[in-house]
Amino acid sequence: MPELPEVEVVRAGLERHVVGSTIAAVEVLHPRPVRRDHRGSTGFVAALTGQRISAVRRRGKYFWLALANGDALLGHLGMSGQMLLYEPGAPDERHLRVRFTLATPDGRALEMRFVDQRMFGGLAVSEGGADLPTEIVHIARDPIDPLFDDEEFVRRARRRTSGIKRLLLDQGLISGVGNIYADESLWRARLHGERPGDRLTGPVLRELLGHVRDVMGEALAQGGTSFDALYVNVNGESGYFDRSLDAYGQEGEPCRRCGTPIRRVAFMNRSSYFCPRCQRPPRVVKQH
Repeated sequence: MPELPEVEVVRAGLERHVVGSTIAAVEVLHPRPVRRDHRGSTGFVAALTGQRISAVRRRGKYFWLALANGDALLGHLGMSGQMLLYEPGAPDERHLRVRFTLATPDGRALEMRFVDQRMFGGLAVSEGGADLPTEIVHIARDPIDPLFDDEEFVRRARRRTSGIKRLLLDQGLISGVGNIYADESLWRARLHGERPGDRLTGPVLRELLGHVRDVMGEALAQGGTSFDALYVNVNGESGYFDRSLDAYGQEGEPCRRCGTPIRRVAFMNRSSYFCPRCQRPPRVVKQH
Protein backbone atom coordinates (compact mmCIF):
# COMPACT_ATOMS: atom_id res chain seq x y z
CA MET A 1 0.00 0.00 0.00
CA PRO A 2 1.34 3.48 -0.81
CA GLU A 3 2.52 5.21 2.35
CA LEU A 4 3.16 8.86 3.14
CA PRO A 5 6.22 9.36 0.88
CA GLU A 6 4.46 7.77 -2.10
CA VAL A 7 1.31 9.86 -1.57
CA GLU A 8 3.39 13.01 -1.10
CA VAL A 9 5.20 12.33 -4.39
CA VAL A 10 1.81 12.07 -6.11
CA ARG A 11 0.50 15.21 -4.35
CA ALA A 12 3.56 17.23 -5.36
CA GLY A 13 3.27 16.05 -8.96
CA LEU A 14 -0.38 17.05 -9.13
CA GLU A 15 0.41 20.41 -7.55
CA ARG A 16 2.96 21.16 -10.26
CA HIS A 17 0.62 20.35 -13.13
CA VAL A 18 -3.06 20.87 -12.24
CA VAL A 19 -3.34 23.90 -9.91
CA GLY A 20 -5.25 26.64 -11.70
CA SER A 21 -6.87 24.19 -14.10
CA THR A 22 -10.62 23.87 -14.52
CA ILE A 23 -12.33 20.47 -14.53
CA ALA A 24 -14.01 20.56 -17.93
CA ALA A 25 -15.45 17.03 -17.84
CA VAL A 26 -15.59 13.95 -15.61
CA GLU A 27 -16.20 10.38 -16.76
CA VAL A 28 -16.83 7.62 -14.20
CA LEU A 29 -15.99 4.34 -15.92
CA HIS A 30 -16.64 2.17 -12.85
CA PRO A 31 -18.84 3.16 -9.88
CA ARG A 32 -16.83 1.45 -7.14
CA PRO A 33 -14.09 4.12 -6.80
CA VAL A 34 -16.76 6.76 -6.04
CA ARG A 35 -18.79 4.52 -3.71
CA ARG A 36 -18.13 6.75 -0.68
CA ASP A 37 -19.73 9.76 -2.37
CA HIS A 38 -23.37 9.94 -1.27
CA ARG A 39 -24.32 11.62 -4.56
CA GLY A 40 -23.53 8.56 -6.64
CA SER A 41 -21.67 8.70 -9.95
CA THR A 42 -24.02 11.24 -11.55
CA GLY A 43 -23.88 13.61 -8.60
CA PHE A 44 -20.11 13.19 -8.33
CA VAL A 45 -19.72 14.31 -11.93
CA ALA A 46 -22.09 17.25 -11.50
CA ALA A 47 -20.35 18.47 -8.32
CA LEU A 48 -16.95 18.64 -10.05
CA THR A 49 -17.66 19.77 -13.60
CA GLY A 50 -16.71 23.39 -14.12
CA GLN A 51 -14.79 23.72 -10.85
CA ARG A 52 -11.29 25.25 -10.69
CA ILE A 53 -8.49 23.51 -8.76
CA SER A 54 -6.87 25.97 -6.34
CA ALA A 55 -4.46 23.72 -4.38
CA VAL A 56 -3.43 20.10 -3.78
CA ARG A 57 -3.07 19.08 -0.12
CA ARG A 58 -2.43 15.97 1.96
CA ARG A 59 -3.08 14.61 5.45
CA GLY A 60 -1.38 11.29 6.12
CA LYS A 61 -2.19 8.95 3.22
CA TYR A 62 -5.13 11.04 1.99
CA PHE A 63 -4.76 13.78 -0.61
CA TRP A 64 -7.27 16.28 -1.89
CA LEU A 65 -7.68 18.81 -4.65
CA ALA A 66 -9.03 22.00 -3.09
CA LEU A 67 -11.62 23.65 -5.32
CA ALA A 68 -12.25 27.38 -5.70
CA ASN A 69 -15.86 26.97 -4.50
CA GLY A 70 -14.65 25.67 -1.11
CA ASP A 71 -15.26 21.97 -1.77
CA ALA A 72 -12.58 19.34 -2.35
CA LEU A 73 -11.96 16.20 -4.36
CA LEU A 74 -10.73 13.80 -1.67
CA GLY A 75 -8.70 10.76 -2.69
CA HIS A 76 -7.06 7.67 -1.23
CA LEU A 77 -4.90 5.34 -3.33
CA GLY A 78 -5.74 2.20 -1.35
CA MET A 79 -3.59 -0.79 -2.33
CA SER A 80 -3.11 -0.08 -6.02
CA GLY A 81 -4.51 3.34 -6.90
CA GLN A 82 -2.68 5.70 -9.26
CA MET A 83 -3.32 9.31 -10.28
CA LEU A 84 -1.78 9.79 -13.71
CA LEU A 85 -1.52 12.75 -16.07
CA TYR A 86 -1.65 12.42 -19.84
CA GLU A 87 -2.08 14.46 -22.97
CA PRO A 88 -5.52 13.75 -24.51
CA GLY A 89 -5.55 10.79 -26.85
CA ALA A 90 -3.13 8.57 -24.91
CA PRO A 91 -4.32 4.93 -24.80
CA ASP A 92 -6.53 4.06 -21.83
CA GLU A 93 -5.10 1.87 -19.10
CA ARG A 94 -6.76 -1.49 -18.51
CA HIS A 95 -7.84 -0.46 -15.01
CA LEU A 96 -8.84 3.14 -15.73
CA ARG A 97 -11.75 4.01 -13.40
CA VAL A 98 -12.29 7.78 -13.54
CA ARG A 99 -11.17 10.28 -16.18
CA PHE A 100 -10.98 14.04 -15.58
CA THR A 101 -10.48 16.35 -18.54
CA LEU A 102 -8.79 19.54 -17.42
CA ALA A 103 -8.48 22.92 -19.11
CA THR A 104 -5.12 24.35 -18.00
CA PRO A 105 -4.50 28.09 -17.40
CA ASP A 106 -2.51 28.31 -20.66
CA GLY A 107 -5.38 26.87 -22.69
CA ARG A 108 -4.15 23.28 -23.07
CA ALA A 109 -6.18 20.16 -22.39
CA LEU A 110 -4.86 17.61 -19.89
CA GLU A 111 -6.25 14.31 -18.67
CA MET A 112 -6.02 13.30 -15.01
CA ARG A 113 -6.79 9.59 -14.62
CA PHE A 114 -7.58 7.54 -11.54
CA VAL A 115 -6.39 4.00 -12.25
CA ASP A 116 -6.96 1.26 -9.67
CA GLN A 117 -6.55 -2.46 -10.30
CA ARG A 118 -7.85 -3.74 -6.94
CA MET A 119 -10.27 -0.85 -6.33
CA PHE A 120 -9.62 -0.47 -2.60
CA GLY A 121 -8.91 3.22 -3.18
CA GLY A 122 -11.50 5.84 -3.91
CA LEU A 123 -12.57 9.41 -4.63
CA ALA A 124 -15.31 11.59 -3.16
CA VAL A 125 -16.37 15.21 -3.13
CA SER A 126 -16.04 16.75 0.34
CA GLU A 127 -18.44 19.67 0.80
CA GLY A 128 -16.59 22.62 2.31
CA GLY A 129 -13.44 20.49 2.54
CA ALA A 130 -10.96 22.72 0.71
CA ASP A 131 -8.90 23.44 3.84
CA LEU A 132 -9.43 20.08 5.57
CA PRO A 133 -12.16 17.59 4.62
CA THR A 134 -14.40 16.70 7.56
CA GLU A 135 -14.04 13.04 6.59
CA ILE A 136 -10.42 13.02 7.77
CA VAL A 137 -10.34 15.44 10.71
CA HIS A 138 -9.76 12.45 13.03
CA ILE A 139 -6.45 11.67 11.34
CA ALA A 140 -3.38 13.01 13.14
CA ARG A 141 -0.75 15.16 11.47
CA ASP A 142 2.23 13.33 10.02
CA PRO A 143 5.85 13.66 11.21
CA ILE A 144 6.97 15.74 8.22
CA ASP A 145 4.17 18.26 8.82
CA PRO A 146 5.74 21.43 10.31
CA LEU A 147 2.87 21.55 12.84
CA PHE A 148 3.38 17.99 14.09
CA ASP A 149 3.76 18.11 17.90
CA ASP A 150 6.64 15.84 18.95
CA GLU A 151 6.01 16.28 22.66
CA GLU A 152 2.32 15.44 22.34
CA PHE A 153 3.26 12.25 20.48
CA VAL A 154 5.75 11.34 23.23
CA ARG A 155 3.20 12.00 26.00
CA ARG A 156 0.48 9.95 24.34
CA ALA A 157 2.78 7.08 23.34
CA ARG A 158 4.13 6.77 26.88
CA ARG A 159 0.57 6.33 28.20
CA ARG A 160 -0.07 3.35 25.94
CA THR A 161 0.74 -0.31 26.61
CA SER A 162 0.62 -1.31 22.93
CA GLY A 163 3.82 -2.21 21.12
CA ILE A 164 5.59 0.71 19.50
CA LYS A 165 4.99 -0.59 15.97
CA ARG A 166 1.24 -0.61 16.56
CA LEU A 167 1.53 2.95 17.82
CA LEU A 168 3.41 4.03 14.69
CA LEU A 169 0.59 2.58 12.59
CA ASP A 170 -2.14 4.30 14.65
CA GLN A 171 -3.36 7.07 12.31
CA GLY A 172 -5.02 8.84 15.23
CA LEU A 173 -1.64 9.22 16.94
CA ILE A 174 0.70 9.77 13.99
CA SER A 175 -0.36 9.55 10.36
CA GLY A 176 1.28 8.39 7.18
CA VAL A 177 3.55 5.71 8.67
CA GLY A 178 2.83 2.29 7.19
CA ASN A 179 4.37 -1.14 7.49
CA ILE A 180 7.46 -0.47 5.37
CA TYR A 181 8.60 2.74 7.02
CA ALA A 182 7.71 1.53 10.51
CA ASP A 183 10.03 -1.46 10.12
CA GLU A 184 12.79 0.69 8.64
CA SER A 185 12.56 3.30 11.39
CA LEU A 186 12.52 0.68 14.16
CA TRP A 187 15.58 -1.01 12.66
CA ARG A 188 17.46 2.27 12.66
CA ALA A 189 16.40 2.96 16.26
CA ARG A 190 17.33 -0.62 17.33
CA LEU A 191 13.84 -1.08 18.75
CA HIS A 192 11.72 -4.22 18.58
CA GLY A 193 8.18 -3.47 17.43
CA GLU A 194 6.64 -5.19 20.46
CA ARG A 195 8.34 -2.87 22.95
CA PRO A 196 5.41 -1.26 24.84
CA GLY A 197 5.05 2.49 24.58
CA ASP A 198 4.83 2.93 28.35
CA ARG A 199 8.25 1.27 28.73
CA LEU A 200 10.02 3.67 26.38
CA THR A 201 11.62 6.90 27.55
CA GLY A 202 11.07 10.32 26.06
CA PRO A 203 14.57 10.49 24.55
CA VAL A 204 14.11 7.07 22.91
CA LEU A 205 10.79 8.13 21.36
CA ARG A 206 12.23 11.44 20.16
CA GLU A 207 15.13 9.59 18.56
CA LEU A 208 12.65 7.25 16.87
CA LEU A 209 10.75 10.23 15.44
CA GLY A 210 14.04 11.47 14.02
CA HIS A 211 14.57 8.14 12.27
CA VAL A 212 10.99 8.19 10.93
CA ARG A 213 11.65 11.60 9.40
CA ASP A 214 14.99 10.51 7.98
CA VAL A 215 13.53 7.39 6.37
CA MET A 216 10.63 9.32 4.86
CA GLY A 217 12.91 12.09 3.65
CA GLU A 218 15.19 9.62 1.91
CA ALA A 219 12.21 7.83 0.37
CA LEU A 220 10.81 11.13 -0.91
CA ALA A 221 14.15 11.98 -2.49
CA GLN A 222 14.07 8.66 -4.36
CA GLY A 223 10.46 8.96 -5.47
CA GLY A 224 9.03 6.51 -2.94
CA THR A 225 9.15 2.73 -2.74
CA SER A 226 8.02 0.54 -5.66
CA PHE A 227 7.85 -3.24 -5.35
CA ASP A 228 5.79 -3.61 -8.53
CA ALA A 229 4.15 -1.49 -11.21
CA LEU A 230 1.21 -0.54 -8.98
CA TYR A 231 2.89 2.46 -7.35
CA VAL A 232 4.05 5.17 -9.74
CA ASN A 233 4.09 8.95 -9.70
CA VAL A 234 1.87 11.12 -11.92
CA ASN A 235 4.21 10.56 -14.86
CA GLY A 236 4.07 6.77 -14.49
CA GLU A 237 7.58 6.48 -13.02
CA SER A 238 8.47 4.06 -10.22
CA GLY A 239 10.30 4.99 -7.02
CA TYR A 240 13.63 3.46 -6.06
CA PHE A 241 13.76 3.48 -2.26
CA ASP A 242 13.18 -0.30 -2.17
CA ARG A 243 16.86 -0.66 -3.13
CA SER A 244 17.83 1.05 0.15
CA LEU A 245 15.69 -0.98 2.57
CA ASP A 246 17.53 -2.38 5.60
CA ALA A 247 14.78 -4.49 7.17
CA TYR A 248 11.50 -4.63 5.28
CA GLY A 249 11.40 -7.51 2.81
CA GLN A 250 14.93 -8.60 3.73
CA GLU A 251 14.11 -11.94 5.40
CA GLY A 252 17.23 -14.12 5.58
CA GLU A 253 19.54 -11.35 4.38
CA PRO A 254 22.37 -10.33 6.74
CA CYS A 255 21.70 -7.30 8.90
CA ARG A 256 23.84 -4.43 7.57
CA ARG A 257 24.92 -3.62 11.12
CA CYS A 258 25.75 -6.99 12.67
CA GLY A 259 25.36 -9.66 9.98
CA THR A 260 22.57 -11.57 11.75
CA PRO A 261 19.90 -12.78 9.29
CA ILE A 262 16.81 -10.54 9.22
CA ARG A 263 13.75 -12.32 10.59
CA ARG A 264 10.13 -12.09 9.48
CA VAL A 265 7.14 -12.65 11.79
CA ALA A 266 3.39 -12.34 11.27
CA PHE A 267 1.95 -9.00 12.37
CA MET A 268 -1.66 -7.78 12.05
CA ASN A 269 -2.33 -9.82 8.88
CA ARG A 270 0.95 -8.50 7.49
CA SER A 271 4.62 -9.10 8.30
CA SER A 272 7.26 -7.48 10.47
CA TYR A 273 10.95 -7.61 9.60
CA PHE A 274 13.66 -7.04 12.21
CA CYS A 275 17.14 -8.04 13.31
CA PRO A 276 16.86 -10.43 16.29
CA ARG A 277 20.23 -9.26 17.59
CA CYS A 278 20.03 -5.49 17.12
CA GLN A 279 16.32 -5.31 17.99
CA ARG A 280 15.90 -7.59 20.97
CA PRO A 281 12.31 -8.42 21.92
CA PRO A 282 10.97 -7.12 25.25
CA ARG A 283 11.33 -9.28 28.30
CA VAL A 284 8.23 -11.16 29.40
CA VAL A 285 7.28 -10.24 32.96
CA LYS A 286 6.54 -13.42 34.92
CA GLN A 287 3.36 -13.48 36.95
CA HIS A 288 3.64 -14.75 40.54
